[in-house]
Amino acid sequence: MSRSEVTIRLAGPADAAIVHRLVGELAEAQGTPEDNRSTLEDFIRAMRAERPIFEALIAEAKREPSGLCLFFPYFSTWRGKPGLYVQDLYVAAGLRGSGLGRRLLQEAAAHGKAQFGASFMRLSVLNGNDAVGFYDRLGFAIADGDTVHDLSGAAFERLAVKTEIS
Repeated sequence: MSRSEVTIRLAGPADAAIVHRLVGELAEAQGTPEDNRSTLEDFIRAMRAERPIFEALIAEAKREPSGLCLFFPYFSTWRGKPGLYVQDLYVAAGLRGSGLGRRLLQEAAAHGKAQFGASFMRLSVLNGNDAVGFYDRLGFAIADGDTVHDLSGAAFERLAVKTEIS
């Protein structure tokens, strides 16, 4: 498929079902569908919020949603600069290797630079993800000394309601 046959556009609130579907396809492609607990209502609420929590680019091939880049602003206190964090990057199986992933990241970087002065991009890659080589070729590097930590479920709830933590 040629570059001109694939369009990339910024998602709007009316695209919540498409974004949710593509996130589900990503979870399937990664072999972790059980980890995706998001609902369509979650995406509708997030995308219709007064201050949307994320932005997303949708790639369409022959008018069919075939790719997604979901991202949000990120500020590095150590760099003193804004960047963007890519939460999800997905390209449908039939278009992998076509350059679409690179195009989605390029569009996200350009959008972030224009909208909030982004000067860098971060993302996390699941262990065992086949796309590691793709990210390496683009120039991404493992952040020296960084380890992702997660606080969720009951532990997050305890912290959020300001209870005593021992």
